[in-house]
Amino acid sequence: MSDADVPATVRSYLLSEHENLLATAVDCADAVAAGWDGESTTDRDAVAGPLTATLRRAGVLERLPAVLAGAVDAAGYRLRAEPVAAPPYVVVTSTGPVLRATLADGRLVVSLRLFAVEREGERRYVRGPRDPGKVVDVAFR
Repeated sequence: MSDADVPATVRSYLLSEHENLLATAVDCADAVAAGWDGESTTDRDAVAGPLTATLRRAGVLERLPAVLAGAVDAAGYRLRAEPVAAPPYVVVTSTGPVLRATLADGRLVVSLRLFAVEREGERRYVRGPRDPGKVVDVAFR
């Protein structure tokens, strides 16, 4: 498989094998946003911390290392070590979980874009797409 094919292959794997997990992650983001005083928040602490806690309670966070391992396998690579639900493999940012793996030919980065940052005027965090198929962003560099 060429490097150019890796993102599409990994994306296809995630959508076919982990659709329920992605839908649960979207539900977790909805629960976090429901705690805001409107459609957005300027407080980063109202996003990343609550999202981490909500993903953990829903069982998503603990499953992400296996999702990453499966994505690497689907791309035809092998991990050098067993991934864990902690940096550098899994990080929950203010936009959502990021899964990372350093591979022989590059770095695989899978982002679940549950939130977006709007930078016009005061920085605001808003809900991202609610369709699980639209939250998955895959890069291979």
